[in-house]
Amino acid sequence: MTETTTTPMMPAWRRETYGPADGFRLEQIPVPVPRRGEVVLRVEATSLNAGDVRLMLGDPLLVRPIYGLTKPKHPVRGMEVVGTVVAVGPQAIGAELGERVVGELVGGGGLASHVAVPASRLVPIRPDVTAEAAACLPVAGGTAWQALDLAGIGIRSDRRSDRRSDRSPDRVPDRRSDGTPGHRSGTASAGAVRDAARVQRVLILGASGGVGTFAVQLAALRGAEVWATCGERNARLVEHLGAVRTLDHRRSPLAELPAAHFDAVIDIAGGVGLRELQNLVAPGGTVVLVTGDGGPVLGPIPRMLKAALLSIGSSRRIRPCAASPRPEILAKLLELVSEGRLTPVIEREYPFEEGAAALAHVEAGHTVGKVVVRGA
Repeated sequence: MTETTTTPMMPAWRRETYGPADGFRLEQIPVPVPRRGEVVLRVEATSLNAGDVRLMLGDPLLVRPIYGLTKPKHPVRGMEVVGTVVAVGPQAIGAELGERVVGELVGGGGLASHVAVPASRLVPIRPDVTAEAAACLPVAGGTAWQALDLAGIGIRSDRRSDRRSDRSPDRVPDRRSDGTPGHRSGTASAGAVRDAARVQRVLILGASGGVGTFAVQLAALRGAEVWATCGERNARLVEHLGAVRTLDHRRSPLAELPAAHFDAVIDIAGGVGLRELQNLVAPGGTVVLVTGDGGPVLGPIPRMLKAALLSIGSSRRIRPCAASPRPEILAKLLELVSEGRLTPVIEREYPFEEGAAALAHVEAGHTVGKVVVRGA
């Protein structure tokens, strides 16, 4: 008698072609088998980013030779994932069976019940950090951290802070929970250390989104005086996170701000001319471009080239932020969350069965903080 084996199957939200979120379908596909250096996670939570939408749409066309010329190589979205290790491949070092971990998936895969991940990209989660909070950190938190490093916004060495007692993710509040925005002091970092005696002033454009809400908190933790732009309805939230002043750029154009007023500008929102941004920083200051502003074919490339030209011979540099997976930064972010000094802002959580609706929510734009999808 011939024995037959049944391939284990799992649910996953998939779309085989480029296009909007309403084309995703919940399908049954084989559970992944870990390859060399990989582990398989049972997914507890995944969070979604603007990058998921860009890959979903194949926009700009420049990304398609890498992520799939005519259709996506990874039809499952979700680049930030938390889960429990349920299988370990050969030579997978740094993650053990049964361990709860968090990491970044290049290309996606989090909107499924299981996913295979290189073990080298994973970081263990402390028991007092929720899956939802941890899932917000790898891409959004990591990008904010790397942008501030690139801008030279330094870490203060003292550990004084207005530590929060609630270690769970922030929900978008109706009003500030305290009367005044507070500064936080930070811990040591992989980033450049600046003189703590001089307070740096940083302007964060697009402060209420996923990356922006982390950038405001981390800049304040590093001892900076944080100014921020956001919609009027999100001003109290952004001030609560650490901004000393918020601006609604639709009502208060950036051109009205004093020239050379900032040590750094972090542009997450886009839509502002490079010369205008450059004029806002003092000599020796830096403009960091996080946004993927650009056309449907070349994306941000023309803007990056112009930024390089404007930086030639100038003491006001414009630098693109090409964030990459950095487990050592992710570990520091987890530590800050565990200590109650950094709080992921979650606008909405979705059950796994509503994964396509979660993608549509992010696709619609103007998300406040993060959108999280719980595991199947």
